[in-house]
Amino acid sequence: MTKLPELLEKAFAGEEILITKNNQQQIKIAPCPIPSQRPPLFGCDRGKIALSADFDEPLDDFQEYM
Repeated sequence: MTKLPELLEKAFAGEEILITKNNQQQIKIAPCPIPSQRPPLFGCDRGKIALSADFDEPLDDFQEYM
């Protein structure tokens, strides 16, 4: 039990620690992967989307309904 802090420090450094009993793996101590940061919500698609100048104009297909 006195080696646990040392083992944890190794895991914090990125090492995977396996603890065995009777030659069988019992416990695995491993660092958790760091989740990638999500892009900012607002403004992340700026410059990727464009609307045509006649976006609000009525469509020719609907002339008979107008």
